[in-house]
Amino acid sequence: MTEALYMKDSYLKKWDAKVVSVKDDKYVVLDKTAFYPKGGGQPWDEGYILAKGGEEFKVVYVGKFSGEISHEVEKSGLIKGDTVSCEIDWERRYTYMRYHTACHLLSNLLFRRADAKITGNQIELDKARMDFSMEDYSPEKLRTYVEDANVIIKQNLPITIETMSRAAVLEEPELARLAVGLPKNLQEFRIVKIGDIDKQVDGGTHVNSLSEIGEIEMTKTVNKGKNNRRLYFILK
Repeated sequence: MTEALYMKDSYLKKWDAKVVSVKDDKYVVLDKTAFYPKGGGQPWDEGYILAKGGEEFKVVYVGKFSGEISHEVEKSGLIKGDTVSCEIDWERRYTYMRYHTACHLLSNLLFRRADAKITGNQIELDKARMDFSMEDYSPEKLRTYVEDANVIIKQNLPITIETMSRAAVLEEPELARLAVGLPKNLQEFRIVKIGDIDKQVDGGTHVNSLSEIGEIEMTKTVNKGKNNRRLYFILK
């Protein structure tokens, strides 16, 4: 199984790897990768895989299929056993990291103050949205949460990673903020911490400190029906 380097270091931009398999001349599996596969509302990474002779293979999509991380490249040429160098489109990745950490901070406030769980989210390069269950809803209340999040950002709390067993996570149900609950096939979970104010089960990429987020600006709220709300925001 591919070693997911992004799980330990979100700032890794370049690394060497070996081609484990190639399907249909364009779907490449590596023995290790820092390319993030689409999932959890966070888009995939793009970048390049460079062969030994210097030929570049642009990575246009990354997904996870049957437990393997597959990299779609725009042309054929890579073969099983090749030793390659890889490089991420860093500007794209870093933008997603900032938005993802902002989503964690907002989900903390929604959970602590409104007992709201996340039912969906989507991060883009210029905006993000969060869907959540919330009984006592009002745009004014959400705006207050965003303002409070910006106050916390100025504290520049560190973001750190740890692992916990399934049994330990089940003893702290607030660690799983998604309404769908925990994946059934995992026995160990990656935990993302924001200082001492937030801990969540998560497999995505994050910045190292809150100040890197910038400022959160709420742009729109939507009442999508009973207990189903949506918040749009941008980062400045």
